[in-house]
Amino acid sequence: MSNHTDPDDFEALYRSYAPLGLQVAKKVLDDPAAAEDVVQDMFLQLWRNPGSFNPARGQMKSYVSMVARSRSIDRWRSRAAERAALERLATEARTSVRDSTDGADQRALDGERRRELLSAIVKLPSEQREAVVLAYCGGQTAREIADGADVPLGTAKSRIRLGLSRARGHLSEAA
Repeated sequence: MSNHTDPDDFEALYRSYAPLGLQVAKKVLDDPAAAEDVVQDMFLQLWRNPGSFNPARGQMKSYVSMVARSRSIDRWRSRAAERAALERLATEARTSVRDSTDGADQRALDGERRRELLSAIVKLPSEQREAVVLAYCGGQTAREIADGADVPLGTAKSRIRLGLSRARGHLSEAA
């Protein structure tokens, strides 16, 4: 491909190599929708930064396979961390209710609050939920979240802020 910024050339590139990227991503993620997201993100990054592919270092086929695999693994790890953090949150909620020395009424109230919080987090859009869970349950910084999701730092911060705001809204609705 001679010019990554020519829309016609880029469309031809996408038509030629997106199926390969999708095949690689599906093998790693076992989730067609997530695999499609990975391929879209990969080609968007290539459109925005055409210099990320250097033909002197290898063929486009190898580049697409390598980037699709790498991003799919990143996505898989991020989702695994999110699931683990949600499980820790649920376990902590169950343990806290069981171990509480408060009266039965207070334990019931605490358990209900935790269920409402978990419900509010689950209702968030996936990118915001992932950012909030990784920040508050996983102990990751905004920079670590940005690096893991391959987004700018400002985007990661916005996802956390918007996620918290929406979670508060869901909690207000429940009250």
